[in-house]
Amino acid sequence: MTKVLPLTFNAFQENTYVVYDEATRDAIIFDPGCSTPAEERKLVKVISDYELRPVRLINTHCHLDHVFGNAFVASTYGLELGMHELEVPVLEMVPVVIDHYGLPPMTPSPKASYFIAEGEEIALGSATFRVLFCPGHSPGSICFYNAEDGYVIAGDVLFQGSIGRTDLPGGDYDTLIGSIMVNLLPLPAATVVWPGHGGSTTIGEEKRSNPFLG
Repeated sequence: MTKVLPLTFNAFQENTYVVYDEATRDAIIFDPGCSTPAEERKLVKVISDYELRPVRLINTHCHLDHVFGNAFVASTYGLELGMHELEVPVLEMVPVVIDHYGLPPMTPSPKASYFIAEGEEIALGSATFRVLFCPGHSPGSICFYNAEDGYVIAGDVLFQGSIGRTDLPGGDYDTLIGSIMVNLLPLPAATVVWPGHGGSTTIGEEKRSNPFLG
């Protein structure tokens, strides 16, 4: 069985997820947004307190708030970066976007060492995560569905009562709605959605009340 540890980092209030297998203590770090030494220490402390062994670093997508901590996590735990191939130009643009926002420069993220494609299964201990390709917020957004434990790591695709913004380069509203309708809403109603910002929700709740999905 797996557990999800959410951590909220940086000025964009981004959700970083440390997902671990209870038996092996192996962990995947999704979207490390830690942008200050204090946030880096918080991440390290959580991993230490739970006696975890990070084995993967994965980006659901590569907007700046989700990749601030890529370099720190990669160097601290000796991990290679995995993401969808279509996110390469998004990651390459991060320094330009940081300058646009007037933010301090960040340690450059490593390049992806491997790409994650639609339909793949990512193993974590005895658990598996099915990769769902959900573009629209960004060109290569991917979500990770754990059927056995009943949740999905959704990045910025679907939020509690909302959806990811589509006005950034590579975004497209109709594509995003299609991604949600085809890949997320068919999941069981009780499936917990762990989004890139804000609190968790369920597929059933979003079907009932999300104003973008009516």
